[in-house]
Amino acid sequence: MSETAALTVAVCQFSPTASRADNRARIAELTADAAARGARLVVFPEYSSYFVDPMDATLAENSESLDGDFVLALQATASAHEVTIIAGLVESAGDRVSNTLVAVDAAGLRATYRKQHLYDAFGQTESDWIEPGELGAPETLDIGELRVAMMTCYDLRFPEVARTLVDAGADVIVVPAEWVRGPLKEHHWTTLLAARAIENTVYVISADHPAPIGVGHSQIIDPQGVVIAGVGTAEGIAVAELTTDAVARVREVNPVLRLRRYGVVPRGGHAGR
Repeated sequence: MSETAALTVAVCQFSPTASRADNRARIAELTADAAARGARLVVFPEYSSYFVDPMDATLAENSESLDGDFVLALQATASAHEVTIIAGLVESAGDRVSNTLVAVDAAGLRATYRKQHLYDAFGQTESDWIEPGELGAPETLDIGELRVAMMTCYDLRFPEVARTLVDAGADVIVVPAEWVRGPLKEHHWTTLLAARAIENTVYVISADHPAPIGVGHSQIIDPQGVVIAGVGTAEGIAVAELTTDAVARVREVNPVLRLRRYGVVPRGGHAGR
């Protein structure tokens, strides 16, 4: 990355509901607002296509394929505003569903990510309804001169996931989430987001659900762990500019990726069952 290139990104913190049509409409509205503010990448939370709390059998009933209404609507919205959109999809997967992230632009689906570590913690059992993602090579997408990769919510607690994304060349890690509120959960969320940025010398872009279910605090964090834009606990949009120069400068003074002596080896199998 010898020349500086910039990418304006937006995180859209909103509350997906049990109405798939309403969710698509709200995403279109928020994308239009973000694009008007200069964003070329617009990030939405986990479960953006459909969400109920607590989870139940309606997840499977409202799941979609990668060529279903949700992805087609994202493509139309992305095309209308000349942006790339990343959002969470409840994807059809047999008896259960996949908790999937999709990256979509005017040309269609660019990349996917299926949640690897299911939220069987803090009294929750996501694996009752969700099929864990396979441990394969990460999918990435280039937007301008920056390479973007994705992971989801509870994956944030496993630093190996982010490291595999960096090994795939990521300069930016996008983290859509539904980070459930609870004792110290806001502290864990903000601390882990900053840690993943610092230890990997990457930008981290997070989009959460707002209160009362999520902790909110969607953030855009630079490669030194500094929050450069963020949202509080209500619905909202945060916008910031990312640059290749910032990544290069931090990696020059803090060459942790070059100096590390350990790699990441998948354990295999399915978590959460």
